[in-house]
Amino acid sequence: MRIGIDKMAFATTNDYLDLVELAKERGIDPNKFTIGIGQDLQAVVPPTQDIVTLGATAAKKLLTPELEKNISTVIVATESGIDNSKASAIYIKHLLGLSDFTRTVEMKEACYSATAAIQFAKGVVALNPQETVLVIAADIARYGLNTPGEVTQGAGAVAMLISQNPHILTLEDTTVAYSKDIMDFWRPLYATEALVDGKYSTNVYIEFFLQTFTRYQQLTGRELADFAALTFHMPFTKMGKKGLEGLLKDRNDEVAQRLRTQLTASQLFSRQVGNLYTGSLYLSLMSLLQNSDLRAGSRIGLFSYGSGAEGEFYTGILEDGYEHYMNNIQEELKHRHQVSVAEYEKLFSSQLGMNDRDIEFDVTNDPLLFVLKGQKDHQRIYEAK
Repeated sequence: MRIGIDKMAFATTNDYLDLVELAKERGIDPNKFTIGIGQDLQAVVPPTQDIVTLGATAAKKLLTPELEKNISTVIVATESGIDNSKASAIYIKHLLGLSDFTRTVEMKEACYSATAAIQFAKGVVALNPQETVLVIAADIARYGLNTPGEVTQGAGAVAMLISQNPHILTLEDTTVAYSKDIMDFWRPLYATEALVDGKYSTNVYIEFFLQTFTRYQQLTGRELADFAALTFHMPFTKMGKKGLEGLLKDRNDEVAQRLRTQLTASQLFSRQVGNLYTGSLYLSLMSLLQNSDLRAGSRIGLFSYGSGAEGEFYTGILEDGYEHYMNNIQEELKHRHQVSVAEYEKLFSSQLGMNDRDIEFDVTNDPLLFVLKGQKDHQRIYEAK
């Protein structure tokens, strides 16, 4: 039985910040952002958006009445949870109008958990081939104003349908997961912004990639020439480059050149949106598929990483006609609204966060299909516009 990613969709906020403008405001050379980090634009989050609204918006792009009937499970992977008990998947299931006979769960392990969700979804489909699992990777990356991590913020959601006979990517059986108790990045319960040791985290990321890829080669006997492309988790696009170069080193043959070219294709959307945490790998996959000329039958490698730390390397085979089963991301990004640095700072500080008060947001200027209207009696209020 072939099982894999049947459809994919991406959603982000309507507002974005030009990082050249941010660099100027912060008194930093813009090249440190656009070249050193590899980021150009960054999604800005209004208080009317969170992981539930973004996740529901992405998922809505996938669904038809016929597909909805087959969804047995909704898994949301996030490190931006809105409740310590109630899963965000329940809110999203309700907003989408899915059957009450649906399993809903939320998963966490930094930026990695969407990959675990896909592997678990594959198991569900293997046991029940008639079922489809909706996997949503939704996150809001926050590090704080005027902090070193400010340039690696972002927001968005990638939604995927996992089923038999997939239209995009058939997942191969061999996967390699690798985990260690490492403090390179964490977010205590009392904090809305993450704590991170940036240089250490980068080194751990590269180590985990090399460990998992080497183990994969030992198990399969495959070489780099067997891959049409490698995709990476990209909290910032330079991170993916560091991972690939850690493997290629001085190699500059046809295979190495091809992998570098495809890496560039996979970076394009992340450069315009920023860090998606759990969704970053899957946005890079969509970017690769929409900005390259890969053919059906191509093998793609995927490296997933989550600080703390866990990594996984696995592979998939591209299906014929894959390009027809994703939303056109570049076209949608063209219609966003640019905000000034001052507007970005105001929106950043207007989030609901850990506020326990009743509050009502003005949703009239938010064009997304789903919005967070506010909070009353400690309950978040969502609306489908």
